[in-house]
Amino acid sequence: MKIRIGSRESRLAVIQSRMVMQAIAAVEPQAELELVTMKTTGDKILDKTLDKIGGKGLFVKELDQALRDGRADFTVHSLKDMPMELPADLPLAAFSERADARDVLVLPAGSDRLDETKPVGCSSARRRLQLQQLYPDMQVAPVRGNVQTRLAKLDAGEFSALVLAAAGLKRLGLEDRISHYFTTDEMLPAAGQAILAVQTRQGVDTSCLRIFHNLDAACCALAERAFVRALGGGCSSPVAAYAEVQGDMLTLKGMYVSDDETQIRKGILCGPKAQAEQLGCALAAQLQKGEGSR
Repeated sequence: MKIRIGSRESRLAVIQSRMVMQAIAAVEPQAELELVTMKTTGDKILDKTLDKIGGKGLFVKELDQALRDGRADFTVHSLKDMPMELPADLPLAAFSERADARDVLVLPAGSDRLDETKPVGCSSARRRLQLQQLYPDMQVAPVRGNVQTRLAKLDAGEFSALVLAAAGLKRLGLEDRISHYFTTDEMLPAAGQAILAVQTRQGVDTSCLRIFHNLDAACCALAERAFVRALGGGCSSPVAAYAEVQGDMLTLKGMYVSDDETQIRKGILCGPKAQAEQLGCALAAQLQKGEGSR
């Protein structure tokens, strides 16, 4: 039996795909596993922000086609990079256990403080708005490219710091670059941050993913993505959501931002994890009505 795993070709994407392959090998030791890497449109266009070139779908389009063509049986994604609306013929088959979901501040190599003459680099409106609340005197500028590319720009002096996801740095073995961890109250993560998602096409046997799949992470993913969908959030939207599970209960934090970015409200809702999607929709409705903290 041959199982093909499709992946973006960046170092982080390959590491994440090999994590899935390792879990499959534990279930199907006789299977022949093949990694199929490709460069996506989102990886090729680096001189524009995502909202200007079509959004997160640009990171999955080529991988989706590989699934439909049969060149891949599964594709591996960082869940936060996936569009909120997915094709019916390409369902999500498994979610990984969640890694560290926090955002972090990374300073240039050898530096121990922010240089206020240079901007902080970040890749999303979600981070930009929360950064501006934390550091109102700092300039914030967009930065694109994979983690290594962004770090090279930082160390070359283009930025005073970067905001990146802790999980990606840790998976790359770059934890020592982290200067400061933001709490999830200071910097609410993107929906699905630190969770890996495995996508497939209808009809593929997914039993080989059974030890990879994490039920609590799946509940968190459902709640967070339902919250963002209910607010009409897409790639350029600064909405944020983060859920945690304890026992049978789920706690969801969410951030709503008005279209003109003048209203920013955060809220929290708890309920049974079995009602994850309903909780996401309910919190979104509350924040849209103006309930929650400024």
